[in-house]
Amino acid sequence: MKFKDQWNLETALKILQHQTVDSQVWAEAVEWLMLFGPPEIKEILFRASGIATETYFPELQPIYRDPEGKPYYDVAVLARALGLSEEEAQEIIRRKESEHQMQHLITGGSDTVH
Repeated sequence: MKFKDQWNLETALKILQHQTVDSQVWAEAVEWLMLFGPPEIKEILFRASGIATETYFPELQPIYRDPEGKPYYDVAVLARALGLSEEEAQEIIRRKESEHQMQHLITGGSDTVH
């Protein structure tokens, strides 16, 4: 079953409000909302994500922003910030691309962004 079809808006929102839900399930609900939720919820979550990134990973600066303002990061810098090898980070991104059936990794010339 596709990741998109594993959740719906009502279930994802109930998970976020549940006080004792497993952190992995909570993270999956947030991920689903960020990818497939209504625009107003996606905007709130992306803003919160941006604040968290600036606070806890100040070294991560977007190297590109798409027309909607979505940030893209250098995979090498992202990997270092997360304590991963660049190969591990790329593998995670590729897995997410496959799960979501959408592109998260952009490679062009000498630049690699996520």
